[in-house]
Amino acid sequence: MHSTTHPQTFRAAWLAQVQAYPWVSAGLAVALAAVLWLLVGSGINAFDGEQAHERLRYGLYGGSAGFLATAFGALLALGLRNISARTQDTMLGFAAGMMLAASAFSLILPGIDAAKGITGNNYFAAGTVVLGLALGALLMLGLDRFTPHEHDSTGPCGPDSERINRVWLFVFAITLHNLPEGMAIGVGFAGGDLGVGIPLASAISIQDIPEGLAVAMALRTIGLSAWRASLIAGATGLMEPLGALVGLGISSGYALAYPVSLGLAAGAMLFVVSHEIIPETHRNGHQTPATLGLMGGFAVMMFLDTALG
Repeated sequence: MHSTTHPQTFRAAWLAQVQAYPWVSAGLAVALAAVLWLLVGSGINAFDGEQAHERLRYGLYGGSAGFLATAFGALLALGLRNISARTQDTMLGFAAGMMLAASAFSLILPGIDAAKGITGNNYFAAGTVVLGLALGALLMLGLDRFTPHEHDSTGPCGPDSERINRVWLFVFAITLHNLPEGMAIGVGFAGGDLGVGIPLASAISIQDIPEGLAVAMALRTIGLSAWRASLIAGATGLMEPLGALVGLGISSGYALAYPVSLGLAAGAMLFVVSHEIIPETHRNGHQTPATLGLMGGFAVMMFLDTALG
C-alpha cells in the first residue's frame, strides 16, 4: 500500500482544489469551525461526571458494536469466492434504507423534540435541526471534495488521488462513510435516552454487516488476497468508535448542542446515502432489487425504533 505522493505535491494539489471550489472550501471551513466550537464548549462536560461516564460507556459500546459488525461482514468474505453485483446492490440498498430511517426516526425527530423543549417554539426547533442538517452536509461535501478516495462508480476523487495507491483510496472512501455513522451513535447516546441510542446503534450495526462484506469483496477485485481484504475492510470499522467519541464530544455541553448535533449527524448520513450509496446501487442496472432492499431496510429500522425505543 505504498503511496508515491510527495507532501509538497499533495499540498499544491489541495490548494488548487481550494481555488477551484471556493464555496465548498468556505462551507467546509464553517462546518469544521462549528464542530470545533462544539467540541471545545462541550468536551469537558462530555467526559466529566458520573452521568457523562455512563454516556461515554454506552457510546463506546455502540461504536464498538458497529466495528464488530463491520469486521464480521468482512470475515464473511473469506468463505465467499464471489457475490453477484445484483446481490451486492441489494445489500447496499438495504443498508441505505436503514440509514435513511435512522436519520429520520432516531436523529431528526428526537432532535426536533429536544429543540422544542429548549426553545418552546416550533419554528426555532425546526430551524435548529435544519442548521445541524446543513452543517452535516457541508462537512461531508467538503471532506468528499478534499480527501483523496475512490468509488467504483466514479474512480479516483480528490486532490492528487491519481498518485495514491488504490487500496488507500478505498480505505479513505470507507472512512468517510463510517465517520458519520459513528458520530450518529455517539450523539444518539449523548442525551442519556437509551430509547434513542439503542435502536440507532442496533440499526447501524446491522447494516454494517453487508457493508463490511461489500467492502472486502471490492478490495479483492483490485488484487488483494482474501485475508488481506477482510482485515483491511474490518479495520475501517474502527472509525465508528472514534466517531462515537466525536459525536459525544460535540453534543454534551450547550443545551442546543444536542439537537444541532442530532441534525448534523443526520445531514452527514443523508449526504452519504444520496451521494454515494444509492448511485452505487443503481449503476449496474439493478435499480429494482436495490430499491426493494432500501424499502426493506427502512422497514426494519422503523420496526427497531418502535420496538426498542
